[in-house]
Amino acid sequence: MNKFLISCLIVSMPIIAEAQSWNFDVSMDGKPIGTHQFVLSEKENNQQILKSDAKFNIKILSISFFKYHHQANETWENNCLKKLEAKTQENSKTTVVKGHQEKAAFKISAPASAEINAECVMTFAYWNPKILQQKKLLNPQTGDYLSANISSLGQESILVKGQNVKANHYKIDTAKFKIDIWYGQDDEWLAMQSLTEDGRIDYVLK
Repeated sequence: MNKFLISCLIVSMPIIAEAQSWNFDVSMDGKPIGTHQFVLSEKENNQQILKSDAKFNIKILSISFFKYHHQANETWENNCLKKLEAKTQENSKTTVVKGHQEKAAFKISAPASAEINAECVMTFAYWNPKILQQKKLLNPQTGDYLSANISSLGQESILVKGQNVKANHYKIDTAKFKIDIWYGQDDEWLAMQSLTEDGRIDYVLK
């Protein structure tokens, strides 16, 4: 292969941005229960692919009481969800959620057919601080489109990877759960806490 051909191949090769990832240790009421990883990659056509993988194992007296495994693949474009495929296993129960954007509506085909009349739908995409501007967010685990009241709680210092850092604190309040989330000065997602019927869940960056 001559030098001219090699140089042409180098010039024509697309530049693919390195994937961005968030890896969290997850605890419930202070006890470790598992991990949750988010990996965001760029595609050539200005789309983003988000892969989410959560594995929890809640034990009582060293015996597994509740096992949870959630996987989601989301396709994004211009901060809007274009396609969603998610699978959640809760002990023996499995829930599959599928949906895609079609013109001015986001159509959900599973677990039941539904249509969201909106040109731009966002999930609880904590990695993207633009969710803080939304009035409704799609739950990728259930397919529910939930009203969300989002408020700023100001700036505070939190511990991230062994260091105290300044973070902006926000609260996401829905009818089913409450979420506290923290972003750094560069809008980087740093931590999360959720209050559920079962207890307090904390996400801590590895």
